[in-house]
Amino acid sequence: MSVFTLAEAEREAVLAPELAALTERHRQACPPYRRILDAIGAAPPYGRVADLPWLPVRLFKTHELRSVPQDQVFRVLTSSGTTGQRPSRVYLDREAAAAQTRMLAATLKGVLGGRRLPMLIVDSRSVVRDPMLSARGAGVLGMMNFGRDHTFVLDEQGRLDAEAVKGFLARHGGERFLIFGFTYLVWLSLRGLGADLSQGVLIHSGGWKRLAEQAVDNAEFRRRLAAEYGLSRVHNFYGMVEQIGTVFLEGPDGDGLYCPDFADVVIRDPETWQEAPPGVPGLIEVVSTLPTSYPGHVLLTEDLGVVHGVDDGAWPGKRFAVLGRLPQAEARGCSDTMGQG
Repeated sequence: MSVFTLAEAEREAVLAPELAALTERHRQACPPYRRILDAIGAAPPYGRVADLPWLPVRLFKTHELRSVPQDQVFRVLTSSGTTGQRPSRVYLDREAAAAQTRMLAATLKGVLGGRRLPMLIVDSRSVVRDPMLSARGAGVLGMMNFGRDHTFVLDEQGRLDAEAVKGFLARHGGERFLIFGFTYLVWLSLRGLGADLSQGVLIHSGGWKRLAEQAVDNAEFRRRLAAEYGLSRVHNFYGMVEQIGTVFLEGPDGDGLYCPDFADVVIRDPETWQEAPPGVPGLIEVVSTLPTSYPGHVLLTEDLGVVHGVDDGAWPGKRFAVLGRLPQAEARGCSDTMGQG
């Protein structure tokens, strides 16, 4: 069953009451969140998704925000960051962890199908061994649920393991297979491989800043992959550890990112904080019904974006692009994203 089905008016009607109820649930269960809402005077009713109170995503670096008792915390995820940054910490109980896994599967099923595919991972196995999972490690581990015969493209030292890739393609190159990696690693690691990846489906995200410095945007990325490897089924996604399990997925023709039915984006004018209309850039606010164990359901990011259209693309809902980071915003490390659409 696809999770890309709701036109924007339907999505608004479904999400607004669910998110409002979640806001009140977190108000009762998370004292720091309650103090924030009280300080800004946030109170129901909230008529629209855009009326809901948002938290700056950076708060998860500085505050312990959880809505479940400590003894019910099943997993703590941390964001990846450059040296000297404080990572975000996200607290999941078993229910929230199960929901994010289930809904990520539903989101990706539309492009991967219902069965596990042989999987090439454009990373090193060492990235999933750290007990305090980084966003990158969590991303790899999460995606491994959708694959089988997991083969890492890089060795423990981060060098291309050409023999491993060659062996994988000998076994699976004639059938559909999954490729997953962070965008800059895909670009840097697969270059010059000379392999036929025409049966692959690539899911990728992050690292656009490094590619922008080489004048590689999303259109060029897709063009080169098709020309050099025959790889034409390519889906970028936008997501973050602070809303784990929610990914905004690139449509099949690369025309922009789309929201699954349980999530949406609001583009806000950074001076007035009002919702910006389609075509006008602003800060990206991400909303999702998945964060039930911590108040991460309405988050203002430090990323700039623009809605290109509404109910006018391959899938219904908002069709948007991420344009880059807010100037002077703290770099997010491997999660930085830009240039889609």
